[in-house]
Amino acid sequence: MDVACVQETQWRGSGCRFFGTIGKRYKLFWKGSKAKTDDVGMFVAEKWVDSVVSVERQSERVRVLKMILCDCLLNIFTVYAPHSGKPDEEKETFWNEVFHLVSCVPQNEMVVFTGDGWAYR
Repeated sequence: MDVACVQETQWRGSGCRFFGTIGKRYKLFWKGSKAKTDDVGMFVAEKWVDSVVSVERQSERVRVLKMILCDCLLNIFTVYAPHSGKPDEEKETFWNEVFHLVSCVPQNEMVVFTGDGWAYR
């Protein structure tokens, strides 16, 4: 596995660090919130870490990792959609944010989505 995205991390603070043994490590990029809920993070295999251009936290539920893959820029979105118990307004705000972010990606760049809660409930 080259990239693994995680939801509901419940970690405080922010940063990046390696996990595993040399040659088989993953670098975790995360930024938590005070509430310790709904946060997302990304693990990137050591062989791809130097290809990472940026990791941006758009909100506690949305994170975008940009990396160079061959001659192309790859945008990996990890999202954690509000679950069925959340108000419709919160869901609508979330999806508007996601759609806006996608619309800002240039057409010559690749986009991959990962996440939890894709069904609009």
